[in-house]
Amino acid sequence: MTVLAGVPLRQLVLKIHSRCDLACDHCYVYEHADRSWEARPKVMAEETAARTARRLADYARSHQLESVSVILHGGEPLLVGPARLRAVCAELRSTVGAVTDLDLAIHTNGVQLSRRHLDVFKEFDVRVGISLDGDRAANDRHRLDRRGRSSYDRVLAAVRLLQAPEYRHLFGGLLCTVDVENDPLAVHEALTALDPPRIDYLLPHSTWDTPPPRGSSGSPTPYADWLLAVFDRWLEQGQKVPVRTFDSVLSTLRGGPSLTEAMGLAPSDLAVVETDGAFEQADSLKVAYDGAPATGYDVFRHGFDEFVRHPGVQARRLGIAGVSETCRRCPVVQSCGGGLYAHRYSSDRLFDNPSVFCADLRALVDGIAERITERALFPGVTDAGELRLAQLERDRELLAHLNERLAGDADWDAIWQSLLHLDADERTADHLDRVLAHSHVRASLAHAPAGAGITARVATAALAAAVHARSSLRLSWLHHADVLHLPTLGTLTLSAPTRIQAEVDGASLTVTQPDGKRIRVKGDAPAPRWRPSVHVDVPVLGQLLVDDADPWRDRFQAEVAEPLDLSALAAFAELLRKAHRILSRQDPTWADGPNALRADTVTPLAPGAGVRLDADGTGALGVALDAEPAAVADALPRLGRLARLAALRRATDLHVPGTRAGSLLTDAVEALARGVRARAESALEELDGPAARDLTGTGAALVEELRAEAGLLRD
Repeated sequence: MTVLAGVPLRQLVLKIHSRCDLACDHCYVYEHADRSWEARPKVMAEETAARTARRLADYARSHQLESVSVILHGGEPLLVGPARLRAVCAELRSTVGAVTDLDLAIHTNGVQLSRRHLDVFKEFDVRVGISLDGDRAANDRHRLDRRGRSSYDRVLAAVRLLQAPEYRHLFGGLLCTVDVENDPLAVHEALTALDPPRIDYLLPHSTWDTPPPRGSSGSPTPYADWLLAVFDRWLEQGQKVPVRTFDSVLSTLRGGPSLTEAMGLAPSDLAVVETDGAFEQADSLKVAYDGAPATGYDVFRHGFDEFVRHPGVQARRLGIAGVSETCRRCPVVQSCGGGLYAHRYSSDRLFDNPSVFCADLRALVDGIAERITERALFPGVTDAGELRLAQLERDRELLAHLNERLAGDADWDAIWQSLLHLDADERTADHLDRVLAHSHVRASLAHAPAGAGITARVATAALAAAVHARSSLRLSWLHHADVLHLPTLGTLTLSAPTRIQAEVDGASLTVTQPDGKRIRVKGDAPAPRWRPSVHVDVPVLGQLLVDDADPWRDRFQAEVAEPLDLSALAAFAELLRKAHRILSRQDPTWADGPNALRADTVTPLAPGAGVRLDADGTGALGVALDAEPAAVADALPRLGRLARLAALRRATDLHVPGTRAGSLLTDAVEALARGVRARAESALEELDGPAARDLTGTGAALVEELRAEAGLLRD
């Protein structure tokens, strides 16, 4: 198997105890095929924990990771006791936390949870996730102790302890394994009544050899029915509590990332270290066969880079190429992702199968897609101003979502208040809109993980808006890079990653580092360590921003150029001016139509990369340094069509997500953009058939526009 570089690991499940004080009959560790727990030490030795921490720190350092997560797990991890827990947490904080931001969590059944445990977790900022399957009747269907007694009251006591003011910030959420014989609404109401910060509904671990219970309803999709009943109630409640499965489906249906390994095509970024130091793959593989998660590696002889290269790990990092042929043909594969890898197993075909929950996952994704589709006509399909306003509203939604995840962090809270102030003041609001509309900023808001990186990114956006408005603003945050890039303004070189203070006074920016050194810059005036961004005057459009330094500019599925020197910048600017002059001579009205490309940013690409839009379709244009002006002029109208389609899709629904209507619309627009009329006509005729029922009012209006352009007249 070819070893892929891929996404680095970011999560470690650390098994600090291998036994449990409950006897849950659906447990994947003790009640399924794998028996490796029987030979493992009960408690992880201090040296094993220390070696694991050093290995993870080395990996984070070599891959320059901004953050990593470590989840203390078992068995039941609380069985190690508060003193051992404190030693493990201290080791992780001192070793891994010295290299990168460390997100520490623990998953527990809660039975043993006490104030002594919580005081340790408070000291080391450890989030606590608790397993609870609903109300008493639902929970006690499976989650009994070894004497057959209910665990419900003890778990509820643990949750109430977590809700105490001094511990509330540690509450990570509730994990619930679905049993279709339980009342879905009763389960959901019982969980939401506990006011958790998050709920995670988990399908019971199963394979084709050991299929899941189907319940007594007789439905071919009982798990989808159960989850959709909860989804409907969740929508009615205003989505007050995040539910990871639902949030993930909603994200992938809109073209965003998967939020759970159980669904979606995102590569696995998780490693497991057992109590004896053995590296293992995902725990869920224990349901497949005895030894399924094993790698033969351990932290004493191997590092995380070697673990990533293991064939079993690589198999869970292949995206669409790693799912079965049946899944590759399925229209909802981007959301479903073939289901959890372990759930695909059969002794005949190993993991080359759809999930044993295939029918349920398809019904769940289709059901959510139909429920969330906005079918009304969106005025932005004919009004460019309305489309721009919708995009700005989306920017603010993304910021609000970040605030939900980062609220409570002192740096973020100050930055958030500055955004609210800038947005509320009519003298600064337009300037904030200008910076947030920068395509690379939009991409970072949509895709950056919550943490120090996006905190710094939003801080620099707020500072840039304040400079444009000639306002006043003071912010401080921990900056993990040795350059400080202010979107639309320029780049400042720092002496090292550090905590910085930045102050805007009118058009000037002063950055103060911990050693007291100050760097003062003013707008587009060059200064030591300050490289202002370049704007190019072009016919019709006015100014284009040449952005060759934004850390989020590498989004073109092609190599971006390194920051240009003055002569290369001048040559690139002249290339853009020539291209726009050619286009204006060919068609003086090219910028007047709805499909005109109004790129706010142009990013230089490496020679040979051609002319292309950013992969997110946020309006950034990439142009190769060796592109011919005539080729750029020829590409702009074509790319304008694709950019408008992407903008409409970000603003509203053109079709029910996950249906064929989406690919047909893309085919029609791309074919017309390239002048391939026969292909466009074929897609549009199909959109006039059965696929039409999946179009929204906006999608239907766009199809009519495309039909008129293609000369397809109706009888």
